[in-house]
Amino acid sequence: MNAEHPLLELRHADVWRGDNRVFHDFALTVRDDESVAILGPNGAGKSTLIKLITGELRAAAEPGTVARLFGEDLWSLEDLRHKLGLVAPEEAQRFDPEEPAEGVVLSSLRGAFGVTRWMRFSKQERARAAAAMQKAGVLDLAKRDYGTLSSGQRRRFLLARALVHEPQALLLDEPTTALDFPSSFAFIEIVRELIRSGHGVLWVTHHPSEIPPETTRVILLKDGRIFADGAPKQVLASKVLSELYGLPLKVRWSGGFCHVGPASPPP
Repeated sequence: MNAEHPLLELRHADVWRGDNRVFHDFALTVRDDESVAILGPNGAGKSTLIKLITGELRAAAEPGTVARLFGEDLWSLEDLRHKLGLVAPEEAQRFDPEEPAEGVVLSSLRGAFGVTRWMRFSKQERARAAAAMQKAGVLDLAKRDYGTLSSGQRRRFLLARALVHEPQALLLDEPTTALDFPSSFAFIEIVRELIRSGHGVLWVTHHPSEIPPETTRVILLKDGRIFADGAPKQVLASKVLSELYGLPLKVRWSGGFCHVGPASPPP
């Protein structure tokens, strides 16, 4: 962990989306060695926080405001790929279906979405791409046409694309969206191994059940504010989640995973 410059540092931050102020006097610090999950209902501010981290949005320039990523006041996520890797499911649509799948990973070394005929890669770069695909469990699919892959396989190639830069931490934006159970479980297991190997992870999700047991901190957002922040079993509790979502919920834990359902079955 970089003690001098945490992954994310926000203090007295106001963030606007058009005429709507989503965050007011917002404060949050996340270290680059933490495994953090962020949850909240629709409209809580999750997507705004992601856009703030990726640089698509900026905090208003006000006296006393601090908004830094790895110590940088102004940043481009493209320039910080070796520090923070992003996995966003919508990026899966940006690649040529007839391109070999390894191009998803190799092209990231050029800051591109897909390999062009003019791109050349050294043996060292190809080795880095192979290592990333190995970590993501897709090395055996590298030569397959991208269009023949399942959604789960494509999602793991996006993970390999982020890993090829050997980042300190990963930002996972609802990474199991639209995946079936086997694909979701496979992705979660890979991320669990990455956490155990020392990667920091910032996992943004709607679903407590997909939060890896290795997660050390859970942050709940509501109406642009931090509703709760702490250890998973402290935050992902029946009373806390019932208050967050405004309906009676019951939490149970199994195998380190959190499962949420109605507090009583419907009549």
